[in-house]
Amino acid sequence: MTLATKYRKRPIEIEAMQLTRQNISDVLAWADSAAEAWLGPGRDILQDVDGLSIFTLEGEMFADFGDYVIKGVNGEFYPCKPDIFAKTYDPA
Repeated sequence: MTLATKYRKRPIEIEAMQLTRQNISDVLAWADSAAEAWLGPGRDILQDVDGLSIFTLEGEMFADFGDYVIKGVNGEFYPCKPDIFAKTYDPA
């Protein structure tokens, strides 16, 4: 039987912004074409946005308010839930 090998994540620096209703425009500008506001039909971006669609290397993912949007080492963007972010990252 082959056993799993343990690995440790390399200490790399990333950029991240926690998504809030107050900074959604800033996150959209920072992520550029990798993100767009997620709205239901006929809804207004300034009032009714529900979060962001993030176009990742694995496909489209959704970032809720409170989630972090991370820019990875190759310039890719992806969402991360706050509890996972807190367990994985420290301020640089």
